[in-house]
Amino acid sequence: MCSGISALIGLSVGIVLILRKFNPAYSLMFSALLAGLISGAELTQTVGWMLEGVRDMTPAIVRILAAGVLAGALVKTGSAEKIADSIIRGLGERNILLALVLALFFLAVAGVFIDVAVVTAAPIALAAAQRANLSQSAVLLAMIGGGKAGNIVSPNPNTISAAEQFRAELSSVMAANWLPALVGIGSSLFLAWILECRNRRNAKGRALTAEDAVSSGTEDAGEERSSSSEKLPNLMSALLGPLTALGLLALRPLAGIPVDPLVALPVGGIVCILASGHLRRFHESLDYGISKMSGVAILLVGTGTLAGIIKNSTLKDMVLDFLTWTDLPEVTLAPISGAMMSAATASTTAGATIASMSFAEVITAAGISAVAGAAMINAGATVLDHLPHGSFFHATAGAVQMPIGERLKLIPWETAVGFVLALVSLWANGM
Repeated sequence: MCSGISALIGLSVGIVLILRKFNPAYSLMFSALLAGLISGAELTQTVGWMLEGVRDMTPAIVRILAAGVLAGALVKTGSAEKIADSIIRGLGERNILLALVLALFFLAVAGVFIDVAVVTAAPIALAAAQRANLSQSAVLLAMIGGGKAGNIVSPNPNTISAAEQFRAELSSVMAANWLPALVGIGSSLFLAWILECRNRRNAKGRALTAEDAVSSGTEDAGEERSSSSEKLPNLMSALLGPLTALGLLALRPLAGIPVDPLVALPVGGIVCILASGHLRRFHESLDYGISKMSGVAILLVGTGTLAGIIKNSTLKDMVLDFLTWTDLPEVTLAPISGAMMSAATASTTAGATIASMSFAEVITAAGISAVAGAAMINAGATVLDHLPHGSFFHATAGAVQMPIGERLKLIPWETAVGFVLALVSLWANGM
């Protein structure tokens, strides 16, 4: 058994390496190996623990790769852009913050990564926000908050991974966080409004300009929006793909017909391509989807090695002792572990995965259902997934051309949104 202190040392080294811009997957593999060796375990035993973690991760990785079909189809057919554009134009400039929250919420619910959703919606959002004279920070907070709320009820990699590790139905885990997600929509709008009011009162926060609306995003953003020069599909066609996928996933709880995400998500992607009339973009959509998901899959291999070490360590006992000392109930282990691991990896997916693999047995042993445990960890993983050593921080800053100094000031506001999601999920699923 690996000691908890050794696991913490290894995890700390991994964080430092990621902060130093080393590849996250390799950083996590090295930290896992280091933790095992520091604890006094033999090399073969340490490697065995690491491989055990990767084996446990394999089903989730396969399903996540399958999810790339839907994600790629939504982006490359222009369906994601159409959904965002319809919501923003429909609610008008007077309600632009609400429109941004809802647009990113629905894009995330549909299965689009939050950073990709922000990049996709940024040009439309900035053009409308510039006319409404809103600050850059309030606009980005509205988009991030809506994306976080949608992420905990979507077939995104973090939800798939949490459900897989708890052996819970994906549709049930998604449904368990709908109340927190709805509260998250309200809190995101409220915080974005408070931030905008503060910026106006103190003359802080860079105002958006026409140049921002034109030049928002990075080179990758331009590639992701390659369909924007063509005619976008109508709204019904844009929604048909994700609605098909969500409907197939809902068949088990509604009608007792099991449809695995491995089937439901690719079918939704194919329907999206056909309904939008972009059949010739089929190969492009697949290539884009696999390019996005392969990075997540590789990260999860590294995550699996570290999770295998933590699972075979006394770190769980240390965390439980801490909860006892603070007089917190054991149920709080789920959101707390999700938040801790998301802070360590600056990733919702990696944070939810490590926490689920490491603490699932302890959480279910405390009498908490698998669905509730997975849902609470998933919500907890949104609390600190936006820290600067992760890609999300930099991708979202680039999407709206925000200076790093300004982007850092947004972290407490994002954390507040994630904390609300975790707290309401704890109340709804664990109390």
